[in-house]
Amino acid sequence: MRISRFLPLLAVFTMLSFSSCSSEEFPSETIDSMALPAAPAAKTIEIEILELINAHRINEGLTPLNNHNTIKAVAYTHTDYMIESSNVGHDNFFQRKNSLIDNANATRVSENVAYAYSSAQSVVNAWLNSEGHRHNIEGDFTDFDISAEQNEEGKWYFTNIFIKR
Repeated sequence: MRISRFLPLLAVFTMLSFSSCSSEEFPSETIDSMALPAAPAAKTIEIEILELINAHRINEGLTPLNNHNTIKAVAYTHTDYMIESSNVGHDNFFQRKNSLIDNANATRVSENVAYAYSSAQSVVNAWLNSEGHRHNIEGDFTDFDISAEQNEEGKWYFTNIFIKR
């Protein structure tokens, strides 16, 4: 068997090993609370992910979440950072959290990240099959958004942030 067939499994294993806060080994993201970048236009894969998450929440008897452009802008900074550093994780989470507290009136913030999934369904399934990620999806939140970006090789990176206001 070719090693490339094991990459999605390796990505899931890697995702499960991260915690909500992580090391500062790489250059920090720049999130200026006064000048957040504009949220890029939603991509089809992002819309599909948000729809799948809300469909799951509704199926579980939970309230659907609202999209929020400030969340998308903050998520985008992290996705871009993960691509630049070739590191999938939660580096600088507290910077993102504080930015959302300041700019979106968040009282609670959580996030899911992923790498190398090629469809909305595959990344959402991976998150739902992980207790910690599923807990975020099913959590007591009011708003969410996502950033999905591709690196030069065409591999997708995802940052999905949830907040409660």
